[in-house]
Amino acid sequence: MSILKIITHPNPLLRQISLPFSVAEITNTKTQQFITDMIETMLAKDGVGLAAPQVGQSRRMVVVNTKQGPLAMFNPEITKKSLLKEWDEEGCLSIPQTFGRVKRPKSIRCQFIDATGKQKNIAAQGLLARVIQHEADHLDGKLFIDFAKDIVEGVNTL
Repeated sequence: MSILKIITHPNPLLRQISLPFSVAEITNTKTQQFITDMIETMLAKDGVGLAAPQVGQSRRMVVVNTKQGPLAMFNPEITKKSLLKEWDEEGCLSIPQTFGRVKRPKSIRCQFIDATGKQKNIAAQGLLARVIQHEADHLDGKLFIDFAKDIVEGVNTL
């Protein structure tokens, strides 16, 4: 296990569109270790989600912290978004000490491949829906500051 280095804005890697994983890649030893390292890094940094591009890997993989524990999602694709949207504050480990209000759908459905290579679907609402959308944006080179309002920089949350 190792804590990975989180790259920060304006690193150009954060603006790339990430490449998908094959099932064979997901189940190999190297990727399984990467999942462990991503989860360790997310938890060590007090994050609720982390995308592979944030640790310098331009690949379509995110980890999110759910009530049931950390979940690795490969090639996540949001398949449905609620019409109801809400504003809430977001921050990002790749944009330290910066927060802003972002309007996102309240609930979503997302299909992805799990750590065992199986196709899964998840219905999420509230914070989990927001986290999945935020992390999925990373895979397309988008950052929350691209559509945030009331951005506050230099905020130390400690």
